[in-house]
Amino acid sequence: MKRSMPLSLTARLALLFAALTASLLIVVGLVMGRAVEGHFRELDEHEIAGKLRLIENLVRRADTPQDVEALPQRLDEAFVGHDAVAVLLRDAEGSAIYALHAGQFAAAQIEGVPLPPGGVWARDGRHYIGREASLVPPAGGGMGDGALRVLLGLDVSHHIHFLDEVRNRLWAGISLSAVVAALLGWLAAHKGLAPLRRVTATAERLSAERLGERLAEGDAPAEVRELVEAFNGMLDRLESSFRRLSDFSADIAHELRTPVSNLMTQTEVALSRARSADEYREVLASNLEEYERIARMVSDMLFLAQAENGRLPRPEETVALQDEARALAEFYEALAEEQGVAITVRGAAEVTGDRLMLRRALANLLSNALRHTARGGTVEIAIEAGADCATLAVRNPGETIPAAELSRIFERFHRASRERERHGEGAGLGLAITRSIVEAHGGRVTVESAAGLTTFRIELPLAAA
Repeated sequence: MKRSMPLSLTARLALLFAALTASLLIVVGLVMGRAVEGHFRELDEHEIAGKLRLIENLVRRADTPQDVEALPQRLDEAFVGHDAVAVLLRDAEGSAIYALHAGQFAAAQIEGVPLPPGGVWARDGRHYIGREASLVPPAGGGMGDGALRVLLGLDVSHHIHFLDEVRNRLWAGISLSAVVAALLGWLAAHKGLAPLRRVTATAERLSAERLGERLAEGDAPAEVRELVEAFNGMLDRLESSFRRLSDFSADIAHELRTPVSNLMTQTEVALSRARSADEYREVLASNLEEYERIARMVSDMLFLAQAENGRLPRPEETVALQDEARALAEFYEALAEEQGVAITVRGAAEVTGDRLMLRRALANLLSNALRHTARGGTVEIAIEAGADCATLAVRNPGETIPAAELSRIFERFHRASRERERHGEGAGLGLAITRSIVEAHGGRVTVESAAGLTTFRIELPLAAA
């Protein structure tokens, strides 16, 4: 089944403007039409009442036979120039004693049938309203003792014609106004939605090579500015993520190139001539070290990928930081003694988390501190329980890290300096892993280095009491 093309937002707004304009004009037209119609009806009723009083006055003055005889002439004189007025005067027996423009009455009314309800009728394409009244003739006038019946009609065709003209022009005006409103609405919507079209055009131009494009926020209306800001923010995040992914790929290639090159070189040298079994064992042992290095790097990268995708296990157990710190101090005690470095642990605090992951984060900081502490120095692990968080600081004397490097020290594959790189054996992933573990526990890790003293500080939420 073929689906119809939905209306664009511009077309919908244009139709909405047209519908609202037409609705408002129709309401105004109906109100004004009723007001004009009521005004004309009031004028007609006032004129009919005036004519009835005139006829009544003339009849009451006909109190002599001469006046009765002169009554038709007086009525004719009274209605000279009033061609829209029709009068039919009957005596008590129903006989017409005076008629003026009687052809305007319907045949039934001429024969004595009462006026229809509302006193409105039409004849020969013209419209009339009328009233009936009883008049009491004066005694001695010769018009009998019964009441006279007067039927008065008024031609209101000019009012009806005027109202019809007004209605026709009103409908034409409403139709024209609706069309104009639709056009103006379309123009306003088309101009107002220009920022959205620019968003669409920018989105269509986006590619991996053009992630730096941004929308101008200065000329965007307030309603669209939030969308523009959100769109530009999304582009910032996409560009940052794409750059990190690109750097990550380059770093992986760079880090894997050295062990793979070593493996190839050693294998080529080993195959260049026949060697003894011990020489082959030595080559294989050297290759095994490179394999272990690659395996460790791959494992660390998988861990970081899981951390960035929120796939690390949820921390649930209560972890005593002092216990983990002392256990690691004992583990690294032999290495520390070999390097002539002391390790001290002081303070205590408990947090909620994964014990093995936290131990790995602390081990990365401790091993890093041991590598960069000169013989005779002391690596200090200080734990402190604050109001709502626990702080674990690993402090060691050694080379001061440049301030420009501190903001990048937790990035993957980053080494603070060539001097520090020479001390390291890893791939520059330890601190990145530490940051991922701490952030997975709802904490943060910071570093400061000055005057030959470097301190890594971990802040974690305290365990619930």
